[in-house]
Amino acid sequence: MKKLMNGVDTILTESLAGFASAHADIVTLDPSGKFVQRKSLKQGKVALISGGGSGHEPLHGGFVGHGMLDAACPGQVFTSPTPDQMMEAAEAVDTGAGSLFIVKNYEGDLMNFDMAAEMSAGKVVQIITNDDVAVEDSLYTTGRRGVAGTMVVEKIVGAAAEAGMGLDALAELGRKVNANARSMGVALTSCTVPAAGKPTFEIGDDEMEFGVGIHGEPGRRRDKIRPADEIAAEMVEAIVRDLGAKAKGPSLLLVNGFGGTPAMELYLMYNAARRLFEAHGVTVARSLVGNYVTSLDMAGCSVTLVALDDEMTGYWDAPVHTAGLRWGM
Repeated sequence: MKKLMNGVDTILTESLAGFASAHADIVTLDPSGKFVQRKSLKQGKVALISGGGSGHEPLHGGFVGHGMLDAACPGQVFTSPTPDQMMEAAEAVDTGAGSLFIVKNYEGDLMNFDMAAEMSAGKVVQIITNDDVAVEDSLYTTGRRGVAGTMVVEKIVGAAAEAGMGLDALAELGRKVNANARSMGVALTSCTVPAAGKPTFEIGDDEMEFGVGIHGEPGRRRDKIRPADEIAAEMVEAIVRDLGAKAKGPSLLLVNGFGGTPAMELYLMYNAARRLFEAHGVTVARSLVGNYVTSLDMAGCSVTLVALDDEMTGYWDAPVHTAGLRWGM
C-alpha cells in the first residue's frame, strides 16, 4: 500500500485539519473534529446536516457552505459517524428553524442518524437517499444504496433552504428529488482502505465489477472489461428502465468519478451516456462531470440521471459556494 499519510490513526484528523485550513473562508472545524460547519450561518434558515464514512470526498464536507449543507459529520473511512457527532452538529447550526438530516441508505447511517434525531433538542426531520439501481440489497443496506444522487439532493434542497423554504416542505422536496434520481456504477479496480492496507476486493486486470457500491460492495456481476460504449449502454438501459416515464423529458446528467479515473475518461463516458440517453427521449438540460462521490482511489465511475421539473431546475441553477461545488457567486 502506498498512501500519502503519516499513520493510519491520524490520516482523517490531519486531512480534516488541512481541509478546514484550505477553505477557512467557507467552513470551520469543530475543535474536537466531530463535524465541519458553515462559517457564516444564516439566522432563521433550516439547518441541513449530512455525513457518512470518510473516503467519499468531496461528499459530504466539501458540500458545506452557501446553498448546500450547514454541517457534515465525517466518520472513519467507510464507517458511519456516531450519533453524538450528528447531535452536536445539529445543535451547533440550528438557528431556530429546525434541522433536516440527509441520510444515505446504509444501515449504520440510518441507525446513528435515527438515534441523533431522537436525542436532539430541536425539531429534526430526515430524508433517505436510495438512488442506486444496481442491487436491491448489499453488504451495507436493506434496500437500495444511496450514492451520487445524494449530492444532487443536497444541492437542490440546500438552495431551497437558502431561499427560506420551511422544514417540512424541504423534506418533501428532497424526497421528490430522490424519487427522480437513478444511478449505476462500474469499477475497474478496487479501492484500498488505509486501515486494511490492501485492496477491498481482488479483480483481474481484464475484469470490471458492474454495479459496484461506493464502499467496494459487490455489484450485479463480475465481467470482462468491455468498450466504454457497451458499458455506458448497459448503465443507461438500467437507469431508463427503472426511471420509466420520468426519463422522457428534461434531466440532469451526472457522470461521477470514483477517485482514480482521469477526467479524459469521465468525459468520454459522459459523451457516450448522453448520446444513449437522448436516443431514449431524454433531454439533457443540465450536466456535471467530475469526482463528487468517490471511493478513495477506485478507478471507475457512476452515471446518475435526475428527471427535472421547473422547481428543481431553478434550485439546481441557484448560486452555490462550497469547496466541492461552486457557481453563480
